[in-house]
Amino acid sequence: MELFWYIVLMGMLAGYVILDGYDFGAGIIHLFFAKTEKDKKAITHAIGPFWDANEVWLIAAGGILFFAFPTLYASAFSGFYLPLIMILWLLIFRAIGLELRSQIKNSMWEAIWDKAFGVSSLLLALFFGIALGNIVRGVNLGNVVNGVSAYEGHYFFLPLWNQTFSPQAEQLGVIDWFTLLLGIIGVVALTIHGANWIIFKTNSDLNPKLKKVVFNLNFVLLALVITSLLIWHIIEPKPFHNFMQNPWLWIFPAITFTGLFGIFKVKSYKKHGLGFLFSSLFLFGGFASTVASIFPKVLPSTNSVNPDLTIYNTAAENYGLSVGIYWFAIAIVLVAVYMVIQYKVFKGKMDDVGYGEH
Repeated sequence: MELFWYIVLMGMLAGYVILDGYDFGAGIIHLFFAKTEKDKKAITHAIGPFWDANEVWLIAAGGILFFAFPTLYASAFSGFYLPLIMILWLLIFRAIGLELRSQIKNSMWEAIWDKAFGVSSLLLALFFGIALGNIVRGVNLGNVVNGVSAYEGHYFFLPLWNQTFSPQAEQLGVIDWFTLLLGIIGVVALTIHGANWIIFKTNSDLNPKLKKVVFNLNFVLLALVITSLLIWHIIEPKPFHNFMQNPWLWIFPAITFTGLFGIFKVKSYKKHGLGFLFSSLFLFGGFASTVASIFPKVLPSTNSVNPDLTIYNTAAENYGLSVGIYWFAIAIVLVAVYMVIQYKVFKGKMDDVGYGEH
């Protein structure tokens, strides 16, 4: 039963990364490449009908986490309290940046909310990548110092960074050179993903330029991915032990690199949706590979005093998990119907679908 809910949770998070990921990427493109009002409107038209619905997947994942893995929920939301509050404010500013921009026809007003939308999108991509880095690296559960726990074994506290900026320090920070590397990978990957979505959903004058941006950034992404794989051994002595024991798991790295190499052909695709398909494959494969590498851990412990948090020692009672399946079945059908209708109504190019004009 724990495995079922773990797959559901990871599936929702993967869906969120792919769906809201293109919104973050579009915001980054908006920040750096949209120089004219026409370009800015093309980007907001591309994501306008979708962005708020895409965020529902994060809320749903939080609900599943609270319901199915309450100990992990309590641990993560206390230990990562400060960065989670920062993420919440960034989500708010990204939303109001989109919604308030067109309320007043004034260049200074519009510039403020353009920056709020773009900078928030950039920082969200960075913070979610850093968050994944923290899960891979682990945390000092119990805040052990000199072999003694300061808290219960499933609690911890992390400052934003420590003095050494090292992922191997006894007292870790949220941001160190390893988690920052994964954050940068997140920014680059979602910028590519957002650009591919804009190419897919618009006939913007930006599109030829965005194809070049995607092609060039993909070299950066490839180099960063290879670098992260090489230094992973510093963080985890046997990072691929799950793949060696379960060879079928290699399908996830295969999906990752299929997506990565497929993006290199973005300039030649006649069907604009192919670039978005390949960047989606990269994001799904990369997330699934990372999750598979640490399974069944959900939050590794960096000390030898307190054990890792796993799907088994953080899960709710079996009765509750069983009853929840019936409600989940109803909810997933409703969400599926909604999304099918939404993407059917707004299929095709979005150039003529206004968003935010009042």
